[in-house]
Amino acid sequence: MKKSNEILGLPIISIADGVEIGSVKSLVVNPEKGSVDFLTIEHEDWQVSVKAIPFKKVIGIGEYAVTVENGNAVIDLNEIPIANALVNKKIRINDTKVMSRKGQLIGEAKEYYVDDETGNIIGILVGMKESEKVLEAEQILTYGKDILIVKEDSAGRFKDSVEDLIPQNQAELDIEEDGSSDLENIRNKQAGLLKGKRVTKDISGVSGETIISNGTILTEGDISRAQDEGPSVFVELTMNTQD
Repeated sequence: MKKSNEILGLPIISIADGVEIGSVKSLVVNPEKGSVDFLTIEHEDWQVSVKAIPFKKVIGIGEYAVTVENGNAVIDLNEIPIANALVNKKIRINDTKVMSRKGQLIGEAKEYYVDDETGNIIGILVGMKESEKVLEAEQILTYGKDILIVKEDSAGRFKDSVEDLIPQNQAELDIEEDGSSDLENIRNKQAGLLKGKRVTKDISGVSGETIISNGTILTEGDISRAQDEGPSVFVELTMNTQD
């Protein structure tokens, strides 16, 4: 789960190509589904047309970067009418009024939380006169350009923190049902795209020592070592490999 503001501005890395495609300019919300369907891209060479990545093409969203398989994940919104229509709706959520179905002003949306695997909106942080509370997305009836309409009894369904949106044993359930965690699935996808590539510079760990030498043909063990060092080291490895 990620805050929307944690995703904005992140560099977008193509794992297969080892290049930075651009950075996340905005999150495109689908008001009918209550989800983020696209990430638009900030790139100095793309001033005329708007480029975006479908959320379903995202491999992972880390602390330092969004990763995709390759540059083919990028689409031109002018060529995809449905995507272009969503962008033009300009649903922003943050800084919009939160109002009940009968017209009671509850507060203002300060932030929203996204499932970084599916793009589904999980909940919103609502600022009120003397406090901030979290509301589950299931309570939202309408995502409007300026106002969010929520169910009439939503005022009694606020949660104290975003952690309350996640069942306490959800991680254990995911592992039991799927055989592996979401994080492990992402790591495996990343490893599959990098395995067999040649490293073009020494890759240092967080403490400064070289963990993968220039010229190394990457194995699963090498990739796992970089992943264990953290997002910044893995991004460095991704951007310094070639076939």
